[in-house]
Amino acid sequence: MKNKTEISKYIALILRHKPETIGIKLDEHGWANVEELIKGINVQYSFSKDDLEEIVSTDNKQRYSFNDDKTLIRANQGHSISVDVELKKVTPPDILWHGTAEKYVHSIEQEGLLPMSRLYVHLSNDMDTAKIVGARHGKVVIFQINSKQMHEDGYEFFKSVNGVWLTKKVPLNYLHKLK
Repeated sequence: MKNKTEISKYIALILRHKPETIGIKLDEHGWANVEELIKGINVQYSFSKDDLEEIVSTDNKQRYSFNDDKTLIRANQGHSISVDVELKKVTPPDILWHGTAEKYVHSIEQEGLLPMSRLYVHLSNDMDTAKIVGARHGKVVIFQINSKQMHEDGYEFFKSVNGVWLTKKVPLNYLHKLK
């Protein structure tokens, strides 16, 4: 496999945002046909089913899932296109975390956390993970979310198969910026 990281990012682009990049379609639950995906990737990279299985099994963020017979694959979350990845509503822990770059703080302090180009706001179970996520985009700032109160007030939470907490938005009154 040429460059595993580069190909993994390409797969994320296809399965989360632009399946038309390689001329495939996702079903209503975000599933893509594995053979069609491999064929489409092979236009740009030399790529096999073994390569795909390696990417899925070694991805430290567990971005992708196969169906039981490995004929279909989907991204677990992070979509900007409208798909239903069959998330189940769950009760969140009392506190969740969101890491972001300093350059986004002003907007968050004005509007709360919004999904922007994605379907959901992504939240972390612990502060360390939030720091890692936020550091990808610059100097990190951490927000603590009163998820217990949000849930009690009727906001829905979901947990993706890879452990990312998801909700539609986090209004200002549930956010606390850490110093």
